[in-house]
Amino acid sequence: MESRKAENQQKSPANSRDAPGVRCDELTGSPPPRLLAVSDLHVGYPANRQLIAELAPRSPGDWLLVAGDVGERFADIEWALRTLASRYATVVWAPGNHELWTHPADEVRARGVGRYARLVELCRSLGVLTPEDPYAVWHGADGPAVIAPLFLLYDYSFLPPGTNGKDEGLERAYAAGVVCTDEWLLHPDPYPTRDAWCRARIRLTERRLAEIDPLLPVVLVNHFPLVREPTRVLRYPEFAMWCGTQQTADWHLRFNAATVVYGHLHIPRTTWHDGVRFEEVSVGYPREWEARGRGPGGPRQILPALSVMSA
Repeated sequence: MESRKAENQQKSPANSRDAPGVRCDELTGSPPPRLLAVSDLHVGYPANRQLIAELAPRSPGDWLLVAGDVGERFADIEWALRTLASRYATVVWAPGNHELWTHPADEVRARGVGRYARLVELCRSLGVLTPEDPYAVWHGADGPAVIAPLFLLYDYSFLPPGTNGKDEGLERAYAAGVVCTDEWLLHPDPYPTRDAWCRARIRLTERRLAEIDPLLPVVLVNHFPLVREPTRVLRYPEFAMWCGTQQTADWHLRFNAATVVYGHLHIPRTTWHDGVRFEEVSVGYPREWEARGRGPGGPRQILPALSVMSA
């Protein structure tokens, strides 16, 4: 059964990604470097693959954050990340659920932690930073800022209204026919469940984030939203169970987040929670961005803040 994530569209149009006027570096004559972010590229679709084939930085110093769901097949993921790494000064990747699928059409049959390890190995061979690497520091305008890619998964704690606990929530989702394909293709091996894997990743990641200099702002990059609020606009509220965990609800405050970057919902927009900017940066499926009538869009600028660039 296919996930209905593709249909979980917000009723209002996505925020504009148009950048303001460009300034040039006085020494090099090039535009100043930017920290950009994108997710949910889904390059198995030809139209989305064409977007990546044509994507290019404006400045040789541009960084690109890729917040998961590059594709499902290992070869597609490798092609996309290799293409991006050859063009951007630094590429930072956080995995989505689709990269972790063991898809029947994929020649790489690794499952669970083993598949994630293969993806990390691939990224390192391409010079792409992952959640397993030391956190890089952005030194452009509005910096320095620590760039922290996360791999956390979900624990079914974003329950449908009126349900109590994972089992009851899943029963509601199956009855509604709103079930994420992860239930068949995302294996947690060697963990007994995906939520057990999620809990292990949270413990590991909390320790690492706590070691960051508390005086430095942090850009948190995760495929899934760190707070429940962005899922409130889903057309099918049952799908929220596969969208994150309540255990990260205060991470944007605890870990001094300047911005939180995420995807997964296919609802590109900017929201604010506790005064912290959250950017949903997904491209999504062609049928989604075609329906918006504005094309697939491109990476969203995270730093410098657009208000700084236009000042």
